[in-house]
Amino acid sequence: MEIIVRKATLDDAASIYDIIQEAFTKYQEDLNTDTKVAALCETVEDIKRDIECKRVLIAHLGNIPVGTIRYEIKADGTAYLSRFGVRPAYQKYGAGTALMRALEQDAEKNGATAIVLHTALKMKHLIGFYQHMGYYVVSTSDDTGYIRALLRKPLQQQAEAVSPS
Repeated sequence: MEIIVRKATLDDAASIYDIIQEAFTKYQEDLNTDTKVAALCETVEDIKRDIECKRVLIAHLGNIPVGTIRYEIKADGTAYLSRFGVRPAYQKYGAGTALMRALEQDAEKNGATAIVLHTALKMKHLIGFYQHMGYYVVSTSDDTGYIRALLRKPLQQQAEAVSPS
């Protein structure tokens, strides 16, 4: 089956909530920390607000909603990626890669110059996934109670060539 990625609508909020709960419950378990992951505290209403204020994408495998990703373009031109999750039962089907590619194309089309995101440094499979997608670790911090890596990927803007005079 083909993975279809599209912009989320308010009607998708409950499905996105379910995806986030499943994906981040697994993330929380793998993290093995007492610090609660913020994504698990959000409500359907929070997701609806994000759909109205940010770019929210949803991926379907057939008619099953399997993944989601959000971003917003900051004043400095970077797109900050947040709430990226794929249902654990549907990982390894390509939904994550499809969501990342769709986000990158959409962000660039909307003027972003780079994408940045945070993830737990100890999640080697996620760090590897992002590095495979062209992201690199910029810094680390422990401001959330566990060590997070800040990753970045520059986007190739279609800059006009300036000829010397």
